[in-house]
Amino acid sequence: MSKEAQLLEAFLFLKGEPISQFKAAEVIGIEKRKISEVVNELKSFLENNSGLTLLIVEEKIQLVTKSEFSKVLDGILKEEIKNDQLTPAALETLTIISYAGPLEKSKIDYLRGVNSGYILRNLLVRGLIERKYISEKRIYIYNISSFFLKHLGLEAINLLPEYEKFKQLIESFLNQNNEQ
Repeated sequence: MSKEAQLLEAFLFLKGEPISQFKAAEVIGIEKRKISEVVNELKSFLENNSGLTLLIVEEKIQLVTKSEFSKVLDGILKEEIKNDQLTPAALETLTIISYAGPLEKSKIDYLRGVNSGYILRNLLVRGLIERKYISEKRIYIYNISSFFLKHLGLEAINLLPEYEKFKQLIESFLNQNNEQ
């Protein structure tokens, strides 16, 4: 597999959400005229060598698990969700979204230092967060849900402990790193 296809695979893994082929080409530095060739190369490689595949819907692409594994993976997800306890990673992600939301996935990943796609899906399925598509920016943003507030017995997000203090700390951290 070419370095370009490997880079596309790594980017799609990191992104965790659908993205237009041309935007992916732009972000990773592949010529737009060459992206369909690289996409096809990656799709072919994955079909024969991986538990993942490349989902192509219209002009958007996303790295996903193969449908043949869905029954097993759904069982694993349901078992995890059935467990009432949130993992430390889920709690960390939920805290970030609570105090700094709404946030796009890239900022959540940046603050955590790891890909948060799996954790975000888990929190979405549990109904603790919501996802909204912002078409003009072509991104999803994540925010806490009303179910989350209800579960904590809060009427508003700003009633979280030291809400303003932590919100400002996170925002200043993000702003400081955006300037660098």
